Amino acid sequence: MIRIELDEPTLTRTRIATSPLWEAKCSLYLLDRYPDEAPWPYTGWARHAHRVLAELPEAAPARLYSKTGSWYPDFLGPVPPTASPTIAEELAVLRATPASVIAEQIPRYHRPDDLPGWLRPFVTDRQAALDRLADGLQAYWDAAIAPWWPAMRAALDEEVLHRARALAAHGPDALLADLHERVRWERPTLTLVKPSEGQFTAVDQRLLLIPLIFSRGALTFSTDHPEILAVSYQARGSVLLADRPAAEKPAADPATDRLAVLVGRGRAQVLRALTRPATTAGLAATLGLAPSTVSEQLSALLTAGVVHRRRVGRRVLYGLEPAGVALVQLIGDEPATASA
Repeated sequence: MIRIELDEPTLTRTRIATSPLWEAKCSLYLLDRYPDEAPWPYTGWARHAHRVLAELPEAAPARLYSKTGSWYPDFLGPVPPTASPTIAEELAVLRATPASVIAEQIPRYHRPDDLPGWLRPFVTDRQAALDRLADGLQAYWDAAIAPWWPAMRAALDEEVLHRARALAAHGPDALLADLHERVRWERPTLTLVKPSEGQFTAVDQRLLLIPLIFSRGALTFSTDHPEILAVSYQARGSVLLADRPAAEKPAADPATDRLAVLVGRGRAQVLRALTRPATTAGLAATLGLAPSTVSEQLSALLTAGVVHRRRVGRRVLYGLEPAGVALVQLIGDEPATASA
């Protein structure tokens, strides 16, 4: 059990953020935990990711996370710098880790005169080690996660919106009590049900909750930051990993695609992609279309009342109205569900 005692200022400053870097870390833990066959819905994705690690030398440094064990300095997985950072922004933070932070954190986990081999380069040749890790994570991300990221990002945005509404309406107590089956909240203690043992106290800090698609029930946490205590949990939406990325799915035959005949091929592509909420940029990346083209198609679909738009922070998500769901289900011959 990991028990974290939260004082009132820390509790009232509870916030939610997404983190591509934490997703990458947890995906690597998952691959290490299941070297042969990962459970559904990760099975197909894990086969692909294992091939990436086996066949792409540039991604090899990302394997470092399989060597760290359960406890390691948090500079290797810094808290996200904003509520919705890109992988590039988080890797920039990793690359810029000051020597003073490394020197402060390492003694909490290892004696300076007895450093494990995987950790020693961050002391002896800090910048080269940080750059090597960041480059490896970027290569791994591009090949193993980026094809799924538009759909993952949409699911995470929906998760953040749902949790933010709960936080605003009912406060942090209700949010933490309903966070995950292995997260227990009994004021003032947040308990993470894990095999390892630990006791921490957060005084006048900020609690940052990080939903992860790749968590598969695993709960990770970060306590080294002087101002932020970060805790991850399993986000809804991991089922999307059971699908191939939309850009890799075979296109419907225009001659027999009834939805394309009715609304046009471009709008049919957008409607099918919106079975999960997405941004204009996310749709463009998923479908391999220019953002201006996607924007034009969305405008027509909004006017027709089959698509809606919702603002989530600085981003705008598009999803299907019930009429759009009906079109995809009844005309497009593909299952869909309405998005909130």
